[in-house]
Amino acid sequence: MHKEGRLPSWLRSGEAQGEPAGEGRGLSSLHEVKRRLRGHGLSTVCEEARCPNKTVCFSKPTATFMILGDVCTRRCGFCAVRSGPVSPPDPREPGRVAEAARQMGLRYVVITSVTRDDLSDGGAGQFALGIRAVREALPGAKVEVLTPDFRGSEAALRTVLGAGPDVFNHNVETVPRLYSRVRPQADYGQSLALLRAARDMSPNIAVKSGLMLGLGETFDEVLEVMAALRGAGCGLLTIGQYLRPSRRNLPVAEYVAPEVFEALRERALEMGFSFAASSPLVRSSMNAEEMYGRAE
Repeated sequence: MHKEGRLPSWLRSGEAQGEPAGEGRGLSSLHEVKRRLRGHGLSTVCEEARCPNKTVCFSKPTATFMILGDVCTRRCGFCAVRSGPVSPPDPREPGRVAEAARQMGLRYVVITSVTRDDLSDGGAGQFALGIRAVREALPGAKVEVLTPDFRGSEAALRTVLGAGPDVFNHNVETVPRLYSRVRPQADYGQSLALLRAARDMSPNIAVKSGLMLGLGETFDEVLEVMAALRGAGCGLLTIGQYLRPSRRNLPVAEYVAPEVFEALRERALEMGFSFAASSPLVRSSMNAEEMYGRAE
């Protein structure tokens, strides 16, 4: 067990910090992707959430587009995205996402958002517009959405699924016992119900969810959540280590050893998940294209 402090060896390698081998290939690709995103006035969750893998992902290139602005209406204990006053949805944003994806030559596009409790549909309409814009610009691309909980609204969920994403992803993030501290404005049962409804509404769309470890959960609690996710119809699962993005966020309770992640991956496959990515630096959208392909 490793408590918060100096990072353990498995989190201190160049690969773990998102530095691919080669003479500046990762950094040059990073700057090029950033330049294109800035040119379209877009944000990515890779940057806003301070993901440690962004240099690796941007060097492919791939990126997870974050729509509906870069300010959230919630304040989760684990998240680096700032909260505060928000702006109305930009009607040109879906087109900008699609054009950026086209210019980057993406075969797999991931669209996520901040949580927008101020909007009557939680931003579902903007997701749908984004999916359709990407379909028009890149007819052969796969599209994954990583959505907030829409406060459990099945109407909002139906709007998103009606646009035809290939993967519907909503992360439960942690075990129910820790929700009051980690996701105080969310509800575990509501998130499970949303995933189950997605499975029931669109059986041909892959359903995905993810968890962070290191917030104080037990191994058995994680297994219980995994079983609940599988029961709700999730076929794809990601499990990664929580890393504290800033001092205002929750501290790390434990740096979980790689062998624990591997044990959870094996248990996930035994439970019937089509594919499970479980290791310290796994993130919800990391290698999403490869994950979808292998699951198929």
